[in-house]
Amino acid sequence: MPLATPVFETVVDNGVTLDLSHGLSETEVAARRALGHGNSAELRTGRTYAQILRDNVFTFINFVLFGLGVALVLLGRWSDALVSVGVVSVNLLVGVIQEVRAKRMLDRIALLTRPTASVIRDGVERTLSPSELVRGDVVRLRSGDQVVVDGVVIGAGRMDMDESLLTGESDLVPKGIGDLVYSGSFCVNGTALYQATRIGSESVANQLTAGARAFRRVYTPLQQEINRAVQMILVVAVLMELLLVLAALVQQMPLVQSVQISVVIAGLVPNGLFLAIGVAYAMGAVRIASRGALVQQANAIESLSNVDVLCLDKTGTLTTNRIRLHALHPIGIQEAELRRLLGDFAASTPAGNRTSDAIGEECIGQPRRTIAEVPFSSARKWSALLIDDEFATRGTYVLGAPDVLAPYVRHDERSRDVVAGWTERGLRVVVFAYRADAAPLHDRDGQPRPPDNLVPLGLIALSDELRPDAHATLGGFAAAGVGLKIISGDGPGTVLALAAQAGLPADARAVSGLHLDALDDAQLGDLAEDTMIFGRITPQQKERLVRVLRGRGHYVAMIGDGVNDVLSLKQANLGIAMHGGSQAARGVADLILLNDSFAVLPDAFREGQRIVSGMRDILKLFVSRVLYVALLIGTLAVVQAGFPLAPKHSALLSLFVVGLPTLALAAWARPVAAPSASLLGLVLRFAVPAAVTMAVAGVGVYLAHFLAIRAAGLSAGLDLATASDTAHIVARSALTGMSVLCGLLLVVFVEPPSRAWTGGDVLSGDRRPALLACGLLGAFVAVLTVPPLREFFDLVALDAAQYAVLAAVAVAWAFVVRWAWRARFLERLLVHGTALL
Repeated sequence: MPLATPVFETVVDNGVTLDLSHGLSETEVAARRALGHGNSAELRTGRTYAQILRDNVFTFINFVLFGLGVALVLLGRWSDALVSVGVVSVNLLVGVIQEVRAKRMLDRIALLTRPTASVIRDGVERTLSPSELVRGDVVRLRSGDQVVVDGVVIGAGRMDMDESLLTGESDLVPKGIGDLVYSGSFCVNGTALYQATRIGSESVANQLTAGARAFRRVYTPLQQEINRAVQMILVVAVLMELLLVLAALVQQMPLVQSVQISVVIAGLVPNGLFLAIGVAYAMGAVRIASRGALVQQANAIESLSNVDVLCLDKTGTLTTNRIRLHALHPIGIQEAELRRLLGDFAASTPAGNRTSDAIGEECIGQPRRTIAEVPFSSARKWSALLIDDEFATRGTYVLGAPDVLAPYVRHDERSRDVVAGWTERGLRVVVFAYRADAAPLHDRDGQPRPPDNLVPLGLIALSDELRPDAHATLGGFAAAGVGLKIISGDGPGTVLALAAQAGLPADARAVSGLHLDALDDAQLGDLAEDTMIFGRITPQQKERLVRVLRGRGHYVAMIGDGVNDVLSLKQANLGIAMHGGSQAARGVADLILLNDSFAVLPDAFREGQRIVSGMRDILKLFVSRVLYVALLIGTLAVVQAGFPLAPKHSALLSLFVVGLPTLALAAWARPVAAPSASLLGLVLRFAVPAAVTMAVAGVGVYLAHFLAIRAAGLSAGLDLATASDTAHIVARSALTGMSVLCGLLLVVFVEPPSRAWTGGDVLSGDRRPALLACGLLGAFVAVLTVPPLREFFDLVALDAAQYAVLAAVAVAWAFVVRWAWRARFLERLLVHGTALL
């Protein structure tokens, strides 16, 4: 039940007087939680366990493969079912385990980085998680604390609140008894109690987060290319299945044989490719989490590697929400004396604020005895102390904005020029003034009023404090060719001055949002392309800027921390939020910077390049295998030489050529800049020559063994059917052996350890894939030489001469395909073919 708006430390709730300073009792808390008045905001970090299982297991191709496996079991071919479905199951298990482990780690990190609240329960102050709060709880705010639920100030305390996360404006907002405080804002100075009135989904931050959490899926260029490749392969597989059905009807093919062939054809669809992507994304998320970033969308790290425009909010993102003393201009005294007086003033201020904190850090002083004070207020823009201390210079000291104190302070022309110059550079200027007597600080009505005839002691220039790593990070992105856009609700001059401090060009073009609404999207797009600094921008204008840049073909990342950034974070290809920002911004972001540090972004950028590089290699292996098997099946069908692979042979080929190698390649990938050519084009340039030449070699090996064994059987007096069946078994065994040998060589070609292996890909120098191929070769030799394993996989033993021939064919194929790559045979063929057309 909502409480009445409290203006004193006791209120009436349903006829009962409550002492708010004592807080709620545990019994009251339990009763309110039972009524559904708890702050049950869900902590969400990426996909749930159910989503991980659903996305990995319940796919169309998995249903087909498992359905065919059940059919094989019903037909008595349980070993075929075990192998064909077993390889898929192993891949599924590995992928799910990797993602679950990554999720558990990320959940722990998210839990450790959540804000806490100081809550008064049974008269005792406790530190609790926001999820433990209930409506009516009394929460104490101190300087630096974040408001975690909406409420209203009670008692006599006063605070200055930073609501820039909600409004985008950096000015402090004073709060006193009866004033509302909003989740996502911060207490900058002062202290007070507030009572929680809107919790859970009712709070401002959660309402905005709920809207921001509307389903949003942005596919990266890599995912788009892979989806296109899989769609093409799926079309080929469906057509082949239809042809199989027709052939089975015409030739009256046995049902067992039809199901076996269907399993092999269905295996053409690279369902393991999606698992490899999931594993690569999960490993990237874990790596980058240890460096200070929390991944909320699986593709966020890979997405960052595609960014060519980076938009940043200023307040709280580019800056730390703190200010620092930039320069001093003494008036009539020495700078050392000015620093001493300023240090005493800052140290003697009972309720610190950002200005006094910044002065106190640079000017060392001692706390002095004060007999009167006017605390700083953003509404007044000045503060004052009346110091009466025998060890200090007695008198009245006032610190405030020059324009506000102008009627009370005598300025000379030189001082006005200094103020104008600093203001033009985007610096905040305050004047420090003095009166030797104990002047009154309030008027007759008791309202604060500066004393007359103040003598200026000096001018102070203050600047927003940049995040320590902003300069290096922005410079790195600029050097990488990423366009930078600084967007803020502050004036363009202030933003331009801050951008210059961050190392960006001092003559960068700056525009005001006041002029943007009159522009259509085409005009705004032209302006956005050439402009770096945007000031006086509303949240709606931020969103429009991001949308227009995306419409121009840019891949846009947006970094923000406030509720006012939510719209633009959602509109961007990649949304990045500061952990210290609002819950709404964190809720919609794809990536959260846990330490509010830009330093992790270059690492994340390289991690994204690593993922793309690894997936490029993985896709080459998958597409090569699919094209090879499809060409093999089609060619042998034309010459009516039977079906070349059994389900177990196809499973062996998948396991040794793409299953195990792709997991290793995802883990060992190197960060490499993306080439200018499309990913699918690069993959086809590698896969087509490899698949075509391998298919030629495979057809030759298969037919040579098939014809030779059949002829030998006929000579031995066997009938044609028996001789052909025997020939099929031997030919399939020989073909499987050659295919695995060539596939393992392809693993080495995809990551060349030396120049002798280059052609299909550039030199990597990484010997681990080559060592992996050697290890897998040893495992395959074990399958061939251990009788139970060989028999289980429906392979027959060949003599040493036959194995030597298969090895020679694989080596010859390696030289041929390397020549085809280096001679750019496919590209030349396409050029000549286009010319003929």
